[in-house]
Amino acid sequence: MQLRKATRKQAKLRIGLSWPSGSWKTYSALQLAYWITWDWEKIAVNDTENQSADLYSHLWDYQVLPLEAPYNPENYIKAIKVCENAWVEVIIIDSITHEWDWVWWILEISNNMQWNSFTNWGKLTPRHNAFIDTILQSSCHILTTVRRKQEYVINKDEKTGKSNIEKLWLKEITRDWFEYELTINFDIDREKHLATASKDRTWLFEWRDFFLLTPEIWEEIKKWNLSWEKVKSKEEISQELFTEYFEKLQTCSDLDSLKEVVTEINWYKLKLSEQHLLELTELKDNIKNELSTN
Repeated sequence: MQLRKATRKQAKLRIGLSWPSGSWKTYSALQLAYWITWDWEKIAVNDTENQSADLYSHLWDYQVLPLEAPYNPENYIKAIKVCENAWVEVIIIDSITHEWDWVWWILEISNNMQWNSFTNWGKLTPRHNAFIDTILQSSCHILTTVRRKQEYVINKDEKTGKSNIEKLWLKEITRDWFEYELTINFDIDREKHLATASKDRTWLFEWRDFFLLTPEIWEEIKKWNLSWEKVKSKEEISQELFTEYFEKLQTCSDLDSLKEVVTEINWYKLKLSEQHLLELTELKDNIKNELSTN
């Protein structure tokens, strides 16, 4: 344990987009992702919205990874890893609501069984947290969309006596504290498409009430991020992964533990240089031969 001087490091952006139904959620998220990278081929959509991400394929050449039921945390994590290994720069998770709905569905089923709610949360929370950690630790910029609950209220006009039905958009359908993990969380109005920042670590929107999300807004965010210390290069990432897994392979005491480490390496093999991957493969083969003969 050692103290060090505080430093500001350039980070990958984690931006939440809270959209009411019918507000062009997927279309807008794609535009925002493009303003971050300015390259459609480096954008991927993890789509849980019945292939809605394909609706705009005639406009732009981005990538889509459809997610189908079950919408469990593990499938979301796997989709993020696939995009990372393809060197995508921006991942749109459209939407994270399905993962939280799945958690509640499993919880409701299990609560009707022999275990109590506290025990069930103890099993589900680590799986949900693993999904959140994967978002936070990703090597890509990530945009997450989330649905909002909808309710109707009847308001009576005191002058005319007529009743009007008003649609209300309530809290986001995800775990309550999720927005606090993000760089920025934007709430978008359905009628005028104006945004407010319910969470903002950049302080760029601290005194802005309503505004349009425009390319100029994203330039501000990128300038804020680029003013930080530069992130690691591909070569540095490869070297760090190589060192980590070289040591892990050497500690394998049986074929099962070797298989687990090899599975981890396969997740990140596209981030390893050819030379590093070759050396790890040779070491793995040597250790496998030794363990097989013992």
